[in-house]
Amino acid sequence: MQIDVRHASHPEAVRDFDTETLRRHFLVETIFEGGEIRLTYSHYDRMVIGGATPLGTGLTLTAPTAIGQETFLAERELGALNTGGAGRIIVDGMSYDLAKYDCLYVGKGARDIRFESNDAADPAKFYLVSTPAHATHPTVLLTRDKARHMSPGDPATSNKRSIFQYIHPEICQSCQLTMGLTMLETGSVWNTMPAHKHDRRMEAYLYFDLEADQRVFHFMGEPQQTRHMVVASEQAVISPPWSIHSGAGTRNYSFIWAMAGDNKSFTDMDHIAVADLR
Repeated sequence: MQIDVRHASHPEAVRDFDTETLRRHFLVETIFEGGEIRLTYSHYDRMVIGGATPLGTGLTLTAPTAIGQETFLAERELGALNTGGAGRIIVDGMSYDLAKYDCLYVGKGARDIRFESNDAADPAKFYLVSTPAHATHPTVLLTRDKARHMSPGDPATSNKRSIFQYIHPEICQSCQLTMGLTMLETGSVWNTMPAHKHDRRMEAYLYFDLEADQRVFHFMGEPQQTRHMVVASEQAVISPPWSIHSGAGTRNYSFIWAMAGDNKSFTDMDHIAVADLR
C-alpha cells in the first residue's frame, strides 16, 4: 500500500500557484495501479481517496500511519465504487460481488477488508473514499439500479447528464460521507455548470470513462480567481470547500463525486452565476 498526504491550502496562497504547484496540491494523477492499493489522505475534512486494483491475488486494506488506528475503519467509514471488471469485496468474512458501477458502503468498525478480481486480465478497479465516522451503520451493496437517479441539464447547454446517488440519506445511511456517479450524455461536456461552491463540505472528483487521448478541463478556485487543471481519465481532483468545482471535456465522460463535511444535503450549494465568474 502507498499513501500520499496532502495538506490544506489557503485560497489566497492558491492565487499564486503555477500549473505544476496547482497539480501537486490538488490533482491525484495515479489512482489505479495493478496489484496495489494507492491512497491519498487530504487534510480537507480528513477525506481519504484512492484505488484498489487486485490482480492474481487479493488486496487487504490495512491502516497506514496517517490513519493513526490499529485498523483502517476503526474510526472511519468507506465507500467503494467499481469502475473496472467484475470483482468482490470481502468484509469480515462476508463477500459482496460488484460489477462495474456497483458501490459498497462499509460502516465504521469493520476490521478485515479484502478486494478481489474475478479475472486478472480484466481487473476490478475499486475507487475508495473514506471519511471519519462517529457511529456504525450497516454495510450495504448498492447497484446502479438501486441508486437515486436524476437527469438534469439540457443538450442546448451541453450539460445533459445522469446523476446516480448511491451513498445518500434517501438510499444508504452514513455518518458524513456522500458519494455518487455522474454520466454525461453524448454531445454534452459540461458538469456542474453553472458552477457552485459549498463552504460546509469539501469534495473530490474521479474522472473516468474517457479515451487516452481525451481530457477534461477541471475548473477550481475562488469564483473571481478561477484556475484550471487538465485531467486525464482515472485521475482525481481534491476540491477545497472554498473552491468551485466544474469541468468541460473534449468529449463526454463519467465522474465519481464524493463529499464530506457539516451536512449530507446534496442541494446545499452556493450558486455562482456564469456572468460572475472571473
